[in-house]
Amino acid sequence: MREVSRITGVNSVTLRAWERRYGLIKPQRTPKGHRLYAREDIERVEQILQWLNRGVPVSQVGELLDRPEASEAPPADASDWPGQRAQLVTAVEALDLARLETLYAQSLSLYPVAVCLAELWAPVVQALEERWGERLGDTLQRLSLEAFLRTRIGTRLYHANGQAPGPVLLMVPLPDDPGTLWQLLAALAASDRGYRVSLLDTPLPFGELPLAVEALGAAGVLMTGSHAGRSDLVRRQLPRLAEQLEVPLTLCGPVARIREANLTESGVAVLGDDLGLAMARLGDLMPPLSR
Repeated sequence: MREVSRITGVNSVTLRAWERRYGLIKPQRTPKGHRLYAREDIERVEQILQWLNRGVPVSQVGELLDRPEASEAPPADASDWPGQRAQLVTAVEALDLARLETLYAQSLSLYPVAVCLAELWAPVVQALEERWGERLGDTLQRLSLEAFLRTRIGTRLYHANGQAPGPVLLMVPLPDDPGTLWQLLAALAASDRGYRVSLLDTPLPFGELPLAVEALGAAGVLMTGSHAGRSDLVRRQLPRLAEQLEVPLTLCGPVARIREANLTESGVAVLGDDLGLAMARLGDLMPPLSR
């Protein structure tokens, strides 16, 4: 199973869920009960990923796999991703941590991380960020969600960093950013790509970033921000910081989309706010992964 996870990028928890809950894959077993995957099983996993990446709910994939002539994805079940997004927003607004835990565990056990981020977590965070303002309870909702994700994602990073092929990616938020939700999602995406993520969830003085890069052996720095950021910070301080660093300085999140035009002539690599595309662009800047 570990080797199949390495080849396909699907973690063992998800592989077990696809096997036990949906019967999507059926590996053989040794006399001692260990799973044995044939080439056909790996190809089937890759086919499952193709359907999931096209927006098909996992509950519908089995039927499509059994119909080899099927080439067009059916319309996604309205109760699937939109329904899960609505449930997640409701859980956050109600501070229902038990429901939040269920939705988090369910999504990451059934779907690859990249799909979960693209279809569920990033859209929900974006919707909440646009909704939150000065209403009573907005700050409490944000802090509660941040605390929840910091614990869960932090645990995943701790275990993943021990097995990740590297290199080290140092992640820090922009100064004055109101929260760390985008940073946490980006950290999950980077870890899923195989980077060893060193996560600082409070801003670090720019003068200390070169020291942090050297001390941690980082091969790149990824900064995140959920809003436009200060004009002087984006136009002057970030380009100056990029000149001081000996590794790539990258920018991700809504700030990267909003401020892209201000950084075109700078040494800052703007990755955008689509986490899948951001990780692909990051891969072009970082040393290759030794998978």
